[in-house]
Amino acid sequence: MSVRPCFQCARDEAVGIGNDGTCLLLLVILLGVSAEEPPPAAPAQDTWTEFWLVRFIVNIAGYGTILIPGCLLIQYLKRRNYLETGRGICFPLVKSCVFGHESKSLAADDPSSSTRVDGDPSTTQQAFKLLFCAAGLQISYLTWGVLQERVMTRTYSSVEPGSPGEKFRDSQFLVFMNRILAFTVAGIYCALTKQPRHGAPMYKYSFASLSNILSSWCQYEALKFISFPTQVLAKASKVIPVMLMGKLVSHKSYEYWEYFTAVLISVGVSMFLLSNGGGHRASGVTTFSGVIILAGYIVFDSFTSNWQDSLFKYKMSSVQMMFGVNLFSCLFTVFSLLEQGALQDAIHFMSRHPDFAFHAALLSVCSAFGQLFIFYTINKFGAAIFTIIMTLRQALAILLSCLLYGHPVTPVGAVGVAVVFLALFLRVYARGRMKKKGKKAADTPVIEKV
Repeated sequence: MSVRPCFQCARDEAVGIGNDGTCLLLLVILLGVSAEEPPPAAPAQDTWTEFWLVRFIVNIAGYGTILIPGCLLIQYLKRRNYLETGRGICFPLVKSCVFGHESKSLAADDPSSSTRVDGDPSTTQQAFKLLFCAAGLQISYLTWGVLQERVMTRTYSSVEPGSPGEKFRDSQFLVFMNRILAFTVAGIYCALTKQPRHGAPMYKYSFASLSNILSSWCQYEALKFISFPTQVLAKASKVIPVMLMGKLVSHKSYEYWEYFTAVLISVGVSMFLLSNGGGHRASGVTTFSGVIILAGYIVFDSFTSNWQDSLFKYKMSSVQMMFGVNLFSCLFTVFSLLEQGALQDAIHFMSRHPDFAFHAALLSVCSAFGQLFIFYTINKFGAAIFTIIMTLRQALAILLSCLLYGHPVTPVGAVGVAVVFLALFLRVYARGRMKKKGKKAADTPVIEKV
């Protein structure tokens, strides 16, 4: 998510995980995960309201009850020239939400954009800090990835004797849980640390927030139809739509090696999907619905990254971005859940299944603190080291999921996975070479224009 592209990178790649054998054993004990557990079947739809597309439309309608009146109010205030004529106790709040401040720049003064360690610490200190960052990222997102698959694909047994087990179906509630804790953590962090003066109109966060909610919803919902390794590889292939969105939204230009590695990633993903498409697979057969939902995730997440990148033209830190986006995410999701009556249903599900309550809470904790590890790692060691850690994490995520949940991988599929991660490391290497060649220009990283 300079921090603008690094923050983007953090969001684009923060989805899969891995660590050492000790963490594996701890996760198995804590979560009760076993490869011998019956594989998840395709989600049963008792009524037409359970169909994923219907739920998606209902969620959108819920967000619209806030978004549409808000847009109309903003247009009204701008037409009335409220910035010049407004007075009263509400004026500072309205100005901050609708107009913001005039301090718009290319974020060169952002204190978080200097991505190196202050002073000259010893090699040992640097090594310990790097190990701390790597361990924090791996543990946070390792647990997050395992929990994500556990919550969305496995059955929770009832505490009442003789009662059948249940699966949790409401992906939006999980998004709400993640966002409210992330909002709280970001708020506390901003209150306790010095941050740059905020200049962006608050309402502009709502666009990134809406697309972020939808991408996260698609991410959870897709696991009802496809396997976790398929999801991780599909996310790796999103560099192509991200590049397309970059052209459309931010008017970026790209090097030839970026197109080449994007094609390599697509070839590797295709090898994995096609090699595992035939025959009986124990867990999560890839369905048409799963492919459509995953495509939705990629499109929404690509828009989120590029919109956030455009917002970083205002003077703000990455944690301020985290706070603003999650503020609107909490508002959107809580209103939608209340309107549908889904918030009460989710709380009742928690009371019937204490294991789910623990998993949902831990999922949110890992997501929120994982973001802080992202910012700290980028600030101390830069984008290249961070990207290597996260790329390794994605590879270990697939291995971990296959070990815990018994996902089969054919030899051709394994080659496809290797091609994907080879392409990812080539991107890191090529980007590093480009920065060394253009070090003078790299001192002030800005968005490239066509």
